Amino acid sequence: MSTEKISAGTLEGSPRPPATDSAGQGPASSTRSFVDLFLQETLKAVKEIDAASVDALALGLGRVRDGGGRLFILGVGGSAGHASHAVNDFRKICGFEAYAPTDNVSELTARVNDEGWDTSFSEWLKVSRLDKRDALLIFSVGGGNKEKNVSMNLVRAIDLARERGAAVFGVVGKDGGATKTAAEACVIIPTVSPDRITPHTEGLCAVIWHLLVSHPSLKKSATKWESTESAR
Repeated sequence: MSTEKISAGTLEGSPRPPATDSAGQGPASSTRSFVDLFLQETLKAVKEIDAASVDALALGLGRVRDGGGRLFILGVGGSAGHASHAVNDFRKICGFEAYAPTDNVSELTARVNDEGWDTSFSEWLKVSRLDKRDALLIFSVGGGNKEKNVSMNLVRAIDLARERGAAVFGVVGKDGGATKTAAEACVIIPTVSPDRITPHTEGLCAVIWHLLVSHPSLKKSATKWESTESAR
């Protein structure tokens, strides 16, 4: 049996904590410089976002809601997770009837299996009777690109929206792709590092949609913690 003594808060046999730097701030390695770099890039991207585009997006969405239209939020991969979260926020905070096709896994996978990936969103939108009062809000790193055959389900959904006169909005990265070309208002997340386009775009997409649901043109209900604080 080991006779090693166990110090307070340490389990027997557990690894010793890593050595700290001279300031006692953590491992003396290059990882801290990466953290600093990532945060600096994030700050740079935030400062370069076009505030006028964000405001135009909020006003456009407010017009759709106030006109009795619905909001369909589309995203793939991590952006599908964003879409689901944003649907909750737009419905609960903004009183905006909103949906995401990726929330229904059974229908989505059936359509992909039976009809193909490219039409998985557009066929869903047809069943939902997308019309000129409604709008698409697209979250995407690249915005969809027909020539490169990337995110074709977004491209087909955009094509359907244009055919039916529905508005298109987006929060996207890179050059905005098909979303930027078709959108009434589109927020581009600036590329501040070619090695980290995806994490910065997806991370700041969440910042933008939280800004939108807090915007005076859209927000109708107080969020829980803020309402708790104001009641004191």
